[in-house]
Amino acid sequence: MKIGVIVGMNSEAALLPAGIPVGAAGGVTRRVTELAERLLAEGAEGLLSFGIAGGLDPALKSGDLVVGSAVRWEGESFAADAAWASHLLAAISSARAGTVAAVGRIAATPEAKRALYQDGGAVVDMESGAMARVCAQAGKPFAVLRAVADPAGRGLPRSVFVGLAPDGSARPLAVMGALLRRPWELPGLIRVGLDSQAALSALRDAVKVVGPTLGM
Repeated sequence: MKIGVIVGMNSEAALLPAGIPVGAAGGVTRRVTELAERLLAEGAEGLLSFGIAGGLDPALKSGDLVVGSAVRWEGESFAADAAWASHLLAAISSARAGTVAAVGRIAATPEAKRALYQDGGAVVDMESGAMARVCAQAGKPFAVLRAVADPAGRGLPRSVFVGLAPDGSARPLAVMGALLRRPWELPGLIRVGLDSQAALSALRDAVKVVGPTLGM
């Protein structure tokens, strides 16, 4: 089965096997929708949302892997393909199942994360919602594989908000500019980097296990 993959960042796309069609959306909802529709139009028979996520369940730590059982987005709930999710969970022994809370803006505070957790979410990201809706409208299956970066009790510094371009590329100069205006955020920014590296490392290991079909 030919799949397409939606990510937020180019650093996530770089972890995928060669030849898999992938679109980097930079956390922009409209771009997620456009890329998902394009991948399906170009022959993808299912879509995978892949990358890092924020932790909502307090039991999750940086680097933990979550396979989405469902995605909640703008008052709707979309069920992930059960067989695909089962294959991922069977192949990746360290992964657990959970509901993905999808948002259009970064959940930057522990309080925002707590509200999403109380609504049933295990992790939060900015791509799975729009992708799931496109798949539902097209009658195509989807799956979600996410690694926790920032855990539930950790907030994100404002400097992070400017660090990603709409095409998924990093904007280090913009982050440096924001940090010059708010130098007290440096420790938090370093923590974000460490958390993200733990998540990307976990995703890299997961890709080695599930192989070129990514668990289909």
